[in-house]
Amino acid sequence: MLVFLNGKFVPEEQGTVSIFDRGFSLGDGLFEALPVYHRKILLWEKHFERLRAGADFLKIKIPFSAEAIRAFAEELLEKNHPGDCVLRIQLSRGVGPRGYSIRGSDLPTLVMSLHPAAKNSSPFKIITSSIRIPANDPLAGFKTCNKLPHVLARMEADEKGADEALLLNTEGNVAEATSANLFWIETKTVCTPPLNSGALPGVTRGLVIELCKKLKISTAEKNITPEFLQQADSVFLTSIAIGVREVSYLDEHALRRSPLTPILHEAYLSYAETAD
Repeated sequence: MLVFLNGKFVPEEQGTVSIFDRGFSLGDGLFEALPVYHRKILLWEKHFERLRAGADFLKIKIPFSAEAIRAFAEELLEKNHPGDCVLRIQLSRGVGPRGYSIRGSDLPTLVMSLHPAAKNSSPFKIITSSIRIPANDPLAGFKTCNKLPHVLARMEADEKGADEALLLNTEGNVAEATSANLFWIETKTVCTPPLNSGALPGVTRGLVIELCKKLKISTAEKNITPEFLQQADSVFLTSIAIGVREVSYLDEHALRRSPLTPILHEAYLSYAETAD
């Protein structure tokens, strides 16, 4: 498998960065993961806009134009012929001196790699993690390279034999899963936590809300506790890796299932099939 590293395509075993790269030493960077379906990169503009906004926030200069990066991504797909997969773009501030100051870190690192798409579509079993994330955190709006709370929460899920873990915020409300956004259904309304909960503004989250509008399904942003979530008509997670995935158990409590969830799942698949 070839990877893209700072303007070159190299075998993955040669795709290495310096031990002094701030992405490695400090988590000083960003990443995006994009779905590739039938050789098409879906939702490129929305993903790149979030990457650009994060780079502006962190004051990291993206070393290539959006058009050039997309062309590199298309060439990476052409060289590898991976089938359906996930395209990961990672941007770091690059090599710099020891310490937190960004002075002397003037050459950002940009990497792109391809990863297998999720194959399993069965409902998830999830747990509520003991890890808390801050509400109203401005960094929650971006996919930064520092994801230790999510790593720790996923460790708890793995230890309990669950597929995912929910992260509560410091106010006790559910914000998101470790690698997905959360939705639930109340009667005929599709609900999700507000972004000030600490949830990532997921691109798939936004797409599902758009699909609901097209299907004339009402939506709402609400704060919720895990206990209330257990009484919902249905619970599902969304991300580029899993699409729309229903949750069957939360903390070993069997959840209800709504006919709206498979409708949204099929709408997402239809979008992926027909998107330009």
